Amino acid sequence: MIRLTGINRIFEVGDEKVHALNDVDLDVGAGEYLSIMGPSGSGKSTLLNLLGLLDRPTSGTYYLDDVDASSLSEDERATLRRDKIGFVFQFFHLIPRLTAFENVELPLTLAGVEPAERRPKVEAALESLGLMPRAAHRPEQLSGGQRQRVAIARATIMDPPVLLADEPTGNLDSASGSEVIDILEELNHRGITLLVVTHDEALGKRAKRRIHMVDGAIVEDVQQTPS
Repeated sequence: MIRLTGINRIFEVGDEKVHALNDVDLDVGAGEYLSIMGPSGSGKSTLLNLLGLLDRPTSGTYYLDDVDASSLSEDERATLRRDKIGFVFQFFHLIPRLTAFENVELPLTLAGVEPAERRPKVEAALESLGLMPRAAHRPEQLSGGQRQRVAIARATIMDPPVLLADEPTGNLDSASGSEVIDILEELNHRGITLLVVTHDEALGKRAKRRIHMVDGAIVEDVQQTPS
């Protein structure tokens, strides 16, 4: 599903070059559940942005579902991202002026799906996450846990095979965070490939595989029994 070979990402900051990713090799099979851990500045978010086709490597190759994403045009990358990848972020990134229903519907609208087809898909997604009673509410009218559930519904409405989650519980209380992780893990049980960036040691131990990053490099890649 995912194959990175010799990935480097170098940023220029003033006169200095910052090596955010350093010779990263990573293979992730379909349906795997990985946690990506490491201290601040270790390259976790840079790696996630690259996996999500939001950034390009300075060098190296990235294959997503047997497609060489490194060589695609911006339009081709946008199409691949739309079809293959869902994102869940710490701060939700919902559009404030849109209702929960409209936020979830947005990817379908942008993909040109007809309204008659969009409505039942959105309703089913909201219903599955217990959000139908809040469908007409805007983000400021929702709790943090509800906003993250809306974000998950939006991220998965196009049925992507890969879900990338960047600190998905970092802005939630423990009860809401546990609920969100249960939802993400249920999606993984249904076959979605799940990669979670986290500082939370307990959350990191729930994955079946954990990688640890330091200074832009993967220094540990272990299989584990989820706790």
